[in-house]
Amino acid sequence: MASQDGALTSDDRDFVTALASGLEVIMAFDQANPRMTLSEVATKTQMNRAKARRFLLTLHALGYVRKQERYFELSPKTLQLGYAFLSANNYHNAIQKYLEDITQETGESSSLGVLDGKDVIYVARSAAKHRLMAITLAVGTRLPTAYTSMGRILLGTLPDEERRSILQESELVAHTAHSITDLQTLEAEIIKAREQGYCIVDQELDSGLRSLAVPIFSGGGRLIGAMNVSTNSARIPLESLKEKILPCLKNKASEIKETLI
Repeated sequence: MASQDGALTSDDRDFVTALASGLEVIMAFDQANPRMTLSEVATKTQMNRAKARRFLLTLHALGYVRKQERYFELSPKTLQLGYAFLSANNYHNAIQKYLEDITQETGESSSLGVLDGKDVIYVARSAAKHRLMAITLAVGTRLPTAYTSMGRILLGTLPDEERRSILQESELVAHTAHSITDLQTLEAEIIKAREQGYCIVDQELDSGLRSLAVPIFSGGGRLIGAMNVSTNSARIPLESLKEKILPCLKNKASEIKETLI
C-alpha cells in the first residue's frame, strides 16, 4: 500500500527492505559518530549484529565504507550520492553565485536549504569569515526543521496536514532559553512566516545565532528551497536584519526566479 503522497510503505511487496537497511547504516554515521564498531552500528540502527555486519561488509566491498581494525567509517565515495542530487538539480551553480553576492553585500553567511522531513539539508553555502555556531555548517549539514528559519519558511509552503505531521514527529526541545517548545505556538509562527513571506528565528537553535530566510521559486512557480542569511545577534540588531538584509534577500530571490525556468 502506498502513502498519501504515493510513496511505498515498508509492508508493500515492492518495498526493498535490504536497500532501506543499507541506507540506514550509511546514515548512522554522523558528526558525533564518524567511526564506529560493528556493535555500535548495530545498536544505533537497532539491527542485530549479523545483519549489521552483512551490510557493513557489503558497503565496504562497494567502496562506500572503510574498515580499520574494529572500526568502520564512511569513505569519500559516499559524496557521490550527494553530488548526484546536486548535479541532477542544475540550479546549484546558478544559486551559488547569488549566495556569494549576498555574502559580499552583507558580510554574512548565506545558504540554500531544502526540506527533508524533520530536517533541513544545506545544499549550497557561502560562508563569511566569522564563525556562527559550535558546529561547522557545510553542504550536507542537517539541522532541525522546527528551529531554523529555512525550515519554518519551507514548512509554511506545505499543505496543513503534511506540515502538522512533520511537526508532530519533530523533537520540540529547548536548545536555548528562546526556543519555542509548544506545538501550537510554533505552528502560529510558521503561519505568520508564510503570510509575511519571510521568517526570522532569533537564538532558538544556538545562543547568539539569528537567521532570516525567504522561499525560492523558479520562474515556473516550482519551489526550489529556502535561502537564508545567518548573523550574530550581538553584531546585527534585529531591526537591521529586517531593514537592510531582508531587502537584499528578496531582491536575490526575485533575480533567481527570473533566471531559473
